[in-house]
Amino acid sequence: MHEWLQRVVDTAPALGAVPEPVLAVVLGVIIATVILVFISVMVMFLIWLERKVSAHMQDRLGPMRVGGWHGWAQSIADGVKLLFKEDIVPEQADRVVFALAPMVVFASAFGAFVVIPFSPTLIVSDLNIGLLYLVAISSIVVIGIMMAGWASNNKWALYGAIRSAAQIISYEIPAGFALLTTVMLVGSLSMRDISAAQAGGIHHWFIFDNPFSFVAFFIYYCAALAEVNRTPFDIPEAESELVAGYHTEYTGMRFAIFFLAEYANMFAVSAIATTLFLGGWNGILPTPILPPALTFILKCLLLIFLMMWLRWTLPRLRVDQLMYMSWKVLLPFSAVCVVGVGLWIMVLG
Repeated sequence: MHEWLQRVVDTAPALGAVPEPVLAVVLGVIIATVILVFISVMVMFLIWLERKVSAHMQDRLGPMRVGGWHGWAQSIADGVKLLFKEDIVPEQADRVVFALAPMVVFASAFGAFVVIPFSPTLIVSDLNIGLLYLVAISSIVVIGIMMAGWASNNKWALYGAIRSAAQIISYEIPAGFALLTTVMLVGSLSMRDISAAQAGGIHHWFIFDNPFSFVAFFIYYCAALAEVNRTPFDIPEAESELVAGYHTEYTGMRFAIFFLAEYANMFAVSAIATTLFLGGWNGILPTPILPPALTFILKCLLLIFLMMWLRWTLPRLRVDQLMYMSWKVLLPFSAVCVVGVGLWIMVLG
């Protein structure tokens, strides 16, 4: 019996009578459902939060009517509305690829939550190559975006898809180097091990471990903004140039899935930054004040709030500026951080 199934059986011995294949399928469905519900609720909250943040930054109130207090149910109403919208497929579109594209994009974001450690025990699977798994599965989103742009048979959608693919692939390199600094400090790719290594208070968080890991955090955060197409790196969805980018032709539920994936990816990259640099589930003080899972989620929400703040503060970069930032600024600095952390470990142990 697999290790994770054995742990379940040890917790509830009555399940030992259930055949292993059946138990694995049932537990897999339950876990997938829980993750899907968490993502859906979190995304609806983040959409509401972004509307409120943008409104207050522009001296407005934002949604105020639906649901009572500050329009808290506006995102639910919008989600229900999208479910009942007509599903329009362009006449010349590749229907099969057109339908699969949003599923591929969301599957990439959904799969990332498998190895995110919300607490020492609240993690679906503690893979010994968890960080490598995250880097690999997050790359699949490029395939879905290219599928959407190509299958739409729309030049604006294709332009947006090509821009997004070039952008994500470019920024994955400095992001990978930045993540490597933490791996060097821990000596493990396990997300749980990385969080556990930062226990003992804020002074043990890797962002404050040495000057190079401090810089690496900001490099990763900038690259993460580009990977999730957030301002100032939102040229794949530049409304003033490309209508809506690679999902221009999508309507109804298919459009909602793209929206769901975007905000799920925002939480995923914030969770990675939290785990690798901001102590994971560990609190500011050596003695925990809040439950580990709540501490972890609050840190992620803080990083997401910063993304929203930047969106309504900074202008969009041009394509040439975006590529310059990746190849000539972030990449050299991230390489220096890797070398610097290596020397720091050799000299100071």
